[in-house]
Amino acid sequence: MKLLERISQQNTTAPVPFQRSLMSNGTPKRTVKDSQAEGFQQLKLAVHNRLFEMLDVTRLESLEPVLAAQKVTEAISAILDDEGRLLTDTDKTHLIEEIKNELLGLGPLEPLLWDDEITDILVNGHNQVYVEKRGKLHATEVKFQDDQHLMLIIDRIVSQVGRRVDEASPMVDARLPDGSRINAIIPPLALDGPALSIRRFGRKRYNVDDLVEKKTVVPEIVEFLRTIVRARLNILICGGTGSGKTTMLNCMSLFVPADERIVTIEDSAELMLQQPHVVRLETRPANVEGKGEVSQRDLVKNTLRMRPDRIIVGEVRGGEVFDMLQAMSTGHDGSIATIHANTPRDSLGRLEMMMLLSGVQIPQRAMRQQIASALNIIVHVARLSDGSRKILRISEISGMEGEMVMMQDLFEFKRTGIGVGGEVLGQFVATGIRSAYSQRLEAAGYKLDGKIFRNTAG
Repeated sequence: MKLLERISQQNTTAPVPFQRSLMSNGTPKRTVKDSQAEGFQQLKLAVHNRLFEMLDVTRLESLEPVLAAQKVTEAISAILDDEGRLLTDTDKTHLIEEIKNELLGLGPLEPLLWDDEITDILVNGHNQVYVEKRGKLHATEVKFQDDQHLMLIIDRIVSQVGRRVDEASPMVDARLPDGSRINAIIPPLALDGPALSIRRFGRKRYNVDDLVEKKTVVPEIVEFLRTIVRARLNILICGGTGSGKTTMLNCMSLFVPADERIVTIEDSAELMLQQPHVVRLETRPANVEGKGEVSQRDLVKNTLRMRPDRIIVGEVRGGEVFDMLQAMSTGHDGSIATIHANTPRDSLGRLEMMMLLSGVQIPQRAMRQQIASALNIIVHVARLSDGSRKILRISEISGMEGEMVMMQDLFEFKRTGIGVGGEVLGQFVATGIRSAYSQRLEAAGYKLDGKIFRNTAG
């Protein structure tokens, strides 16, 4: 049965619960404002039900979004004129928008998706929705009617990308048209009702100037990053969940010359590279029968046959790391990848663990030699206690000594305390160690001012 048909049945058979769901902005106390809000919701319910009598709602799903929105708007205006309802322009616009959101959008979540400050939307059952703003979680008054209403919205989201979620397949990973990542899990795995999380992919494309303005990094470090990218050093960006790894990768990719061929590999497409010569690849999960899966490792192997100048892996998380490291050390210099790890040293341990997942049995020393020969620079980003995101450390791999991969820090963010408003205080400093790749950078035609490596910390 089509989604809109189910909504139609729900409105005709259970109007009272639907009315309750639309009163998500009220307060427990009865006030004059509440009475006005209830009257508005009753009007919206009446118009909503009349709409199903006037329109063949099952055909709306097959129309272009702009045309479908236009038809709904015209029908609602006709209903209001027919019934002689007198509304202010503001109330009429509000009414039309809310009904369009229920029919064509994501219902109560639609206004949240238009707030550019919101980076995460977390739905914990039908009556609890949290959002993240500026790195902090905040409760909202947004509510769904019941679990079935939430399931309808989840169904709408995943159906847009050709996926499904039901009792046979109770977990789903997908993405919205704007690149935002969504994850949904439903009963019986979710005990308290369906849960939905949306990792927003903002409309604004950040560049390095934005990062400097937000104090994520300072101009001296930007100059160093620009140089190592153009000189084709292999770079690994590490950090925890929500630390800004993908944003950092997007910004660093701006330094890649426009005449180079780039191939990106991702689990869920998030990268927004602005070079003209980019081929974007995305993995494919297995179908219901468990067949047809295309993993990141498959894509990495195929990429090597596509004559890439640089390979960019959105996130290294499995056996593909073995093929990626081999590519980095056999002619595909200048490649960039991200990895979940809390420190640069931890990221090396994770790489070793994932190399074991590739199924290739090789000694530990051989694995570490592979890592040391393939990777050059590790950039560590983190989200701090005040919600800000910063580069905490830039380290370089200088080779092997015995069984250990040698690593040295070039730049770091030194925290000095907490400000009155809870903001983290500190400064970016050089460690005083000159990069071991200085000669390689100069050979590539890029000379760094030695002052940027000078330790100026007091």
